[in-house]
Amino acid sequence: MNFTAIIPARYASTRFPGKPLALLGNKPVIQHVYEQASSVLSEVWVATDDDRIREAVEKFGGRVVMTRADHKSGTDRIEEAAEETGTQADVIINIQGDEPFVQPSQIKTLMQLFDNADTQIGTLGKHFENIEAVNNPNSPKIVTDKQGFALYFSRSVIPYIRGAQDNEWLSHFPFLKHLGLYAYRREVLHEITQLPQSSLEIAESLEQLRWLENGYRIRVGLTDVETVGIDTPEDLQRAEEFLKNRN
Repeated sequence: MNFTAIIPARYASTRFPGKPLALLGNKPVIQHVYEQASSVLSEVWVATDDDRIREAVEKFGGRVVMTRADHKSGTDRIEEAAEETGTQADVIINIQGDEPFVQPSQIKTLMQLFDNADTQIGTLGKHFENIEAVNNPNSPKIVTDKQGFALYFSRSVIPYIRGAQDNEWLSHFPFLKHLGLYAYRREVLHEITQLPQSSLEIAESLEQLRWLENGYRIRVGLTDVETVGIDTPEDLQRAEEFLKNRN
C-alpha cells in the first residue's frame, strides 16, 4: 500500500499570520513539519496558496504545490493537491502545517490503521491526563466502539459520568482527546470533499462530523505522544522551550 503526506499551509491566520514561516530554532515551522513527515514517507508535499510559503519550501528542497485560496477546509486543499500532483498513493495523510513536532510513531500508527480493509478514514487519539484539559472545548473528545471506530466527536465532555463529581471522572472513564492528524483512502478523500456541510458539523464546528453523518467510518489509533501545535505567537514561545528541552 502506498502512502503520501500532504501538508496544508496557509499564510493567512487570524491569530498568527504567517505562522508556517515563523522561525522555530533556525528553521521555519513548515520545514520542521516537512522533515518529520519525510523521515517516514518518501512522498511528501506542502499544499499552499501563498508564494512566500512556496518559496520557503523550495529553498529547503521540499516539494510544494499551489492550490486555490478559497478552500473552506484543509481537507479541501488536500484533495486539490492530490489531483494536481497526480499522486498514485492509495492513502493520503493530512499533516497540519502548524505541528512541527509530529512524531514518526504517530504517522506510522495512522498508516497501520489501513491494514484493516474497513478503515476508510484514520485519525489519532490520546488519553487526557487531567480533568481541566477534558473540560477545554478547544480539545475535542472522541468516543469509539469496541473495534476502535469513532462513534462521535464533541467539544463537550463525552461521556457524562453520572453519579460522580467531575473531579473524579478520569478515574471512571479513559477520556480520549482528538489529535488533528488524518489519513484517507484516495477515493474516500474525493468523496467527502463533495459533501455539503452537515448539521452536526455546523453545530460543533468539527468537520469530521460531516463524514460520520454521511456514514463514513473513522478508525481511531492511539498515541501516548503529546505534540505542540502552533496557533498563536505564545504557542511559538512554548514550542521554542519544547525544542530546547528535547535537544
